[in-house]
Amino acid sequence: MTAITIRKLPEGTKQKLRLRAAANGRSMEAEARDILVSALDAPARVDLSWVQLLIEAGLEHGDEGLKLPSRASGRPVDLFQ
Repeated sequence: MTAITIRKLPEGTKQKLRLRAAANGRSMEAEARDILVSALDAPARVDLSWVQLLIEAGLEHGDEGLKLPSRASGRPVDLFQ
């Protein structure tokens, strides 16, 4: 197992870690390890606010002047040219 050292940790953060560890009945090291593992195993948060903006723009403007291509079959493609 690897070891790391975290420098310049604010005193308030260290105090909160100590209290949280005590509340969970484990050492500060075990608590910090659990916090890191939980945070890094959680799915990454993705900012999808741009999707909401697109939805709102679509609701506001509809499909004004939007020309969709025909859904007929496309042109033949020669893959061995």
